[in-house]
Amino acid sequence: MKRTFYLIFILFAIASFGFAQTIEDADFVSPVHEDFIAVKKGNQWAFINNEGNIAINFRDDLFATATENGSYPLFKNGRCLFTHKKDGITYYGYIDSEGKPVIEPQYLNATNFKNELAIVLLLKRTEITQNVALKKPVVSYDYYEVVIDLNGNVLTYLNTEPTHVTLSSDYLRKPPVITSKFISKTLVAVMNKQKKWSVVVIDKN
Repeated sequence: MKRTFYLIFILFAIASFGFAQTIEDADFVSPVHEDFIAVKKGNQWAFINNEGNIAINFRDDLFATATENGSYPLFKNGRCLFTHKKDGITYYGYIDSEGKPVIEPQYLNATNFKNELAIVLLLKRTEITQNVALKKPVVSYDYYEVVIDLNGNVLTYLNTEPTHVTLSSDYLRKPPVITSKFISKTLVAVMNKQKKWSVVVIDKN
């Protein structure tokens, strides 16, 4: 009797979990990118694999990239952009294929990875002086365009002069624009304030 019960339990488990999960009433289904398919329901996105199983469950922090097939989250080099809003300002980071943050949201803007590299806006905080009355430091914020690797290590600064930014949702309603672009595996084209281009070699050492 006990053996029959266990056999029935095993058959039930196989029937329940051995087949692809059915996704119904989706608002959008993306093409495959690195064996993942983005599925949208309402304001949330999930990823399913090639077997139709949910690999990363529905969540509202995945960043949708504009493509010729629509806007949706996607994986590049095993990384997908996600965002976190703090004090009304959006910060960008990356998750891995298990949905875990591998690079914490800290950038004012970021690109998808390409050839295991990405361009991000790295925020820098500088303490200028001390407000004696309020007993608080007076700080200034700037950002640099930099190239990072898959672990978030900064490889190359793309501009020598930082861009000042007022870190307030009243002023920073949209992410600052990334003006640099990859032109090869080792080169980046960088636009300056005069809208002239320079070519920068990525330091991978």
